[in-house]
Amino acid sequence: KTKREVTLFVPSDEIKKKVFDHVSGPMNALLDKPLSKNEFYSGMSTIKTEAETELCTVPGGGNPAEYMPVNMFRESFELAEQAIVRERILSMGKRPDGRAPTDIRPIWCEVGISPRAHGSGLFTRGETQILSVATLATLGEAQELDNLSPIKDKRYLHHYNFPPYSTGEVKRVGGQSRREVGHGALAERALEPVIPAEETFPYTIRVVSEALSSNGSTSMGSVCGSTLALMDAGVPIKAPVSGVAMGLITDDSGRYKILTDIQGTEDHLGDMDFKVAGTSAGITALQMDIKISGLSAQMMKEALEQAKIARASILEKMLAVLPASRADLKEHAPRIITVKIPVDKIGALIGPGGKNIRALQEETGAKIDIEEDGTVYIASTDGVGAKIAQERVAALGESAVIGNIYTGKVVRIADFGAFVEILPGVDGLVHISQLASKRVNKVEDVVGMGEEITVMVTDIDPQGKIRLSRQAVLEGWTAEEARAKDGPRRSGGGDRGGDRGRGGDRGGPSSGSGRGGGDRGGRR
Repeated sequence: KTKREVTLFVPSDEIKKKVFDHVSGPMNALLDKPLSKNEFYSGMSTIKTEAETELCTVPGGGNPAEYMPVNMFRESFELAEQAIVRERILSMGKRPDGRAPTDIRPIWCEVGISPRAHGSGLFTRGETQILSVATLATLGEAQELDNLSPIKDKRYLHHYNFPPYSTGEVKRVGGQSRREVGHGALAERALEPVIPAEETFPYTIRVVSEALSSNGSTSMGSVCGSTLALMDAGVPIKAPVSGVAMGLITDDSGRYKILTDIQGTEDHLGDMDFKVAGTSAGITALQMDIKISGLSAQMMKEALEQAKIARASILEKMLAVLPASRADLKEHAPRIITVKIPVDKIGALIGPGGKNIRALQEETGAKIDIEEDGTVYIASTDGVGAKIAQERVAALGESAVIGNIYTGKVVRIADFGAFVEILPGVDGLVHISQLASKRVNKVEDVVGMGEEITVMVTDIDPQGKIRLSRQAVLEGWTAEEARAKDGPRRSGGGDRGGDRGRGGDRGGPSSGSGRGGGDRGGRR
């Protein structure tokens, strides 16, 4: 089957020249004064409407051949607009908003604008404004990665949102677009090298950047806003990061101009959008979009040099608002305490089906995460609850010592005595003869289930079974005196004491478990 040939209707050179000659005067007059985004587009729209009426509308009794089609006019108008704006930059060094090629738009920063957030930063550059909010959480909240990489999770996340109102539009807000995902990933890469190590700052960090107003370079605005939010949150970043978008205007004769801090118009009408982010010591992220075949080495060199100067200027204004990360976390941010326990005690902390750790979290209000190496992270906004949880967890690393006195809870009662838990997962037997200073006929006459009593460790046999005495505490005996006065063990009872491990012979968490955290079993 023969394919049809589609005729392309493009404006002729005559039409393009006629439109250019007609609108060049009004356009140059408009561009002679500094323009905001709205002033530029509304001014161009007025010129376009008036020119279209004059060049395309056939009056009554007029000759249609003397007027051009509307579609031809509109395409020619866009070409004229592009040519005039670009030529003014190349020949005069004057941009639509009145700036010189190396000028940066006015910058204004603010931190701590949200009293409830863990950290917040507002970064405004010209008509682009970004609100970044930082949230701190436990390591158990890190994002799990389901891919072939050896890296299984991510503890620093950056999300970027570009709502319709940022460009003055009213429309439905749906899921994230590819543009939002890409901009968020770029800002995340820019800040990732300065995020403190897990060992020094054991938090999962999430930053959300909202574009409140957009006129170019919202991704680099997100980098700057996120830096301010992290510093406001008290995250000890290695160095502050700033970012800027660079542009390029070229022509066929070889002339070119590198533009610093491009706005939306220059992105649309120019040849390049080159995003550069980094610290005072170097670059952390780059991204380039170009509409020409390529850049020369000299162009690239100039662009990076201009970007370095611009980044330093932007960073100076940011640090004038907040010179360094805050020394303390915000009131509502969780405080994380790190405790190290023996690996073989992990099972005792987690308990059967997560029973122990869930109970501890419910009692103290703390969030507890466990690493496979025995590192335990306790997070809480309540200092009292965190302290209680810390003491309970730290006790797992302790071993019973002969002669030491402990306050424990009665966990089991038998005819021959009471079993008392003196440390988490560790209990021993108080023989009925050692419960009081006088003869005891029935264990329940002295203690009840769940009751707390103070006892002394008098003996630990080779199998780890622990012998306790309440009478030794009441009488003020030493461990040796208590052993000498202690009666013989009754059969069937002595072998029940000792370190039960709270997990049988598991000796630790089941295969595949990492951090704890209730019945989730930890981060995989």
